Amino acid sequence: MTAGSNQRIAYYNGSYLPEGQVRIPFRDRGFLLGDGVFDMTRTFGGRIFRIEEHIERLFRSLRALRIDPGLSREALVTISEEVLRRNLHFLDGHSDYWVAQRISRGVNAVGDEGWDEQGATVIVECLPLPLKSRAAYYRDGIDLVLSPVRRTAPDALTPRAKTANYLNLINANMAVAGGGANPYTILLDHNGNLCEGLGANVFLVRDGRCLTPREQFVLPGVSRQCVMELAGKLGYEVVETDLDLHDAYNADEIFLTSTSLCIVPVRSFCGEPVVGGVPGPVTAALTAAYVELVDFDFVAQYLHHLG
Repeated sequence: MTAGSNQRIAYYNGSYLPEGQVRIPFRDRGFLLGDGVFDMTRTFGGRIFRIEEHIERLFRSLRALRIDPGLSREALVTISEEVLRRNLHFLDGHSDYWVAQRISRGVNAVGDEGWDEQGATVIVECLPLPLKSRAAYYRDGIDLVLSPVRRTAPDALTPRAKTANYLNLINANMAVAGGGANPYTILLDHNGNLCEGLGANVFLVRDGRCLTPREQFVLPGVSRQCVMELAGKLGYEVVETDLDLHDAYNADEIFLTSTSLCIVPVRSFCGEPVVGGVPGPVTAALTAAYVELVDFDFVAQYLHHLG
């Protein structure tokens, strides 16, 4: 067995390497300043999901930060598929990956260090999904809790670019104590409306309509868009609008969407039970449609990991 052969393989600036051999110069602007972007999709039974849409969103983030990755969309799709192929043998019948693309502006070099790296730093990796730690969400539902930390305002830093700087969302999570058995933190925007959580978009269901915060104030998730499309096909009206605490307390159902979770029910908001049950009828219908779309029962996959 060669060194590193039992490690997952990552792409790093033109090479496929065992993860332990990837070395980023300490003057990389992604490390020094959080000056970079990333995106990530997931696999279902080892099959990558909507990689082209995630790469397109990645390039929107790159344009917003004026970073040239030195690669085309098509090349990054191919690299992502190759990284997955090289790591598929680590999966079993009950596991799956995030497939992530991470791009920084590159080395902030003085010029006399002798580093060969020039231009953007590009990494593509596979990361096992935390299925066991999140399995109870699908049995019991999520307890949504509010953070006192507000989401960064769009006129300070647009949330529509998926940047490498997550300190706003990390601080929001750190500021919340307790919050139920399955807590998940949600932030308000600078106007006091519901915004998003770390890696998750929020939906309220009221009178058969699906309501979600406006795109200007959130990262427009690919899973969010997927659920919006499925809702339309099932005959549910979808409305992007400002939503405040009154709306949340009076919702019939609440659910979250994210790349890894897909769609997951919420059972309480700030300690108050959501009246529609776990999952409510609209959430259940959308979940069934999502399972059919991806041809994979991700709910059963999560529930398998319950102790």
